[in-house]
Amino acid sequence: MSESTVGVIGGSGLYEIEGIRVLEERAIDTPFGKPSDAFIVGEIEGQRVIFLSRHGRGHRRLPSEINFRANIYGMKLLGVEQIVSASAVGSMKEEYRPTDLVLPDQFIDRTRHRADTFFGDGIAAHVSLAYPICEEVLDVLSHSARNSGATVHVGGTYLCMEGPQFSTRAESFLYRSWGVDVIGMTNVQEAKLAREAEICYSTLALVTDYDCWHETEQHVTVEQVIGYLQKNAGTAASIILDVVPRLARRQRTCPCASAMQYAIITDRAMIPEETKERLGPIISRYI
Repeated sequence: MSESTVGVIGGSGLYEIEGIRVLEERAIDTPFGKPSDAFIVGEIEGQRVIFLSRHGRGHRRLPSEINFRANIYGMKLLGVEQIVSASAVGSMKEEYRPTDLVLPDQFIDRTRHRADTFFGDGIAAHVSLAYPICEEVLDVLSHSARNSGATVHVGGTYLCMEGPQFSTRAESFLYRSWGVDVIGMTNVQEAKLAREAEICYSTLALVTDYDCWHETEQHVTVEQVIGYLQKNAGTAASIILDVVPRLARRQRTCPCASAMQYAIITDRAMIPEETKERLGPIISRYI
C-alpha cells in the first residue's frame, strides 16, 4: 500500500463512503481538543485514505461547533498531505443548478465566531492565502468530477457564512452583487488551516438549492436540502473513489508543501517551548 496519504472530509449527507476498505478507526485527541469524530483509516485501490465526518456521524455539530483546528491537526498527525472536502452549498447564480458540482478556487469569509489559525500564544505567522485552493489538486479533482457524468463548474467563489440559519433575502442579494458563485458554512476555515499545516486542499461543492434570491424557485428549506443531498451523495462517493488513487500517485510540486517556510516572523529564541511542542507537527521543519 502506498505511503502517500489522502484525506477526505465529508459534509452534510456524506458521513461514510461505500467502497473504502476500512482498516481501523482512530480516535485522536489533539492540543486543540477532539476532532468531529474518529478518523476512518482505509484504502482505495491500495492507496491509503483517511476519512472524517465533518459534522460527526449522525450530523451532531453545527458549523460553528466544528473543531476545525482539531480536524486538520488530526489529519496532519495521520500523515495526510492532500485533502478533498465535500460539502453542500447554495447556488448564487442561475446556471449553477441543484445537483450540479462546483469546484471553487476562491473564498470570502463572513464567519464571526470561529478559531481559524494554529498560531498565537507566543508565535506569529502569516501564510499566503491569495490562492487558497491547491491548483494541482483542483486539476485532478476536476478530471474525476467530469468522469462522474455530473454537470461540473470549475472555478468560482465560495462565500462562507456563519449560520446555522440560512441567509436573509437582503444578504442573498448582497452576496450576488459581489459576484459570489456558491454559499456554504464550513470550508474557509478548513482551507486556511490546511495551508498552515502545509496540506493541499480542494473543495467539492454540491449544489442543493438557490439560497433565497431566486424569484421562481422555492426558498431553501431543510427538506429541500436533504432531498438533493441524497442525490448528491452517490455522485460525491463515486468521485472520491476515483480521485483518491489519482491524488495518491501525484508528486507534490505545488507551493502548499512549503507554505510555512517564510511565514513565521517571531524570533525563534522567544517562542515558548510549550508552543513549539504543541505545534511541532506543523512547524518543526522551520524552528
